[in-house]
Amino acid sequence: MTGPNATIDGLVPLWPASRIRAILCSMRLSIALALFLFPAALQAETPISAAEFESRVTGKVLTYSAGGAPYGMEEYLEGRRVRWSFLDGKCQEGRWYVAGEQICFVYEDIAEPQCWQFYAHGNRIVARFENDPMSTELYETSSSSDPLLCLGPEIGV
Repeated sequence: MTGPNATIDGLVPLWPASRIRAILCSMRLSIALALFLFPAALQAETPISAAEFESRVTGKVLTYSAGGAPYGMEEYLEGRRVRWSFLDGKCQEGRWYVAGEQICFVYEDIAEPQCWQFYAHGNRIVARFENDPMSTELYETSSSSDPLLCLGPEIGV
């Protein structure tokens, strides 16, 4: 049997050649559009260098999110000094340094260094916590030159 209702061994209906061409054309268009809109997906991710990180962040306060929810803010000061807050008004003073391809942070009340790899995604950065590779990525959601808001010390009982 031939024509639009033809079958292979009487089991699977065949589509007309014009329908197959239309599907293939649509698939090619979708792939081309994806490659045009998401060229970074084709590039291997390489961590940014310490110099690039420093030039991107010094003098700014970056807000980070994870999984679509706000996570924290960090103020990057001169001399590789930082101030971190989990958005609760309490701030941790610290500093950052380079350890291989990682950028590590030490804070006044945290014993272990917190080491990350930072990646450029357009004009924003993404951070992956290296002390626990299974952890969530943090991604920059905003940048400001305004100082980080930190509440004063708790006084009283």
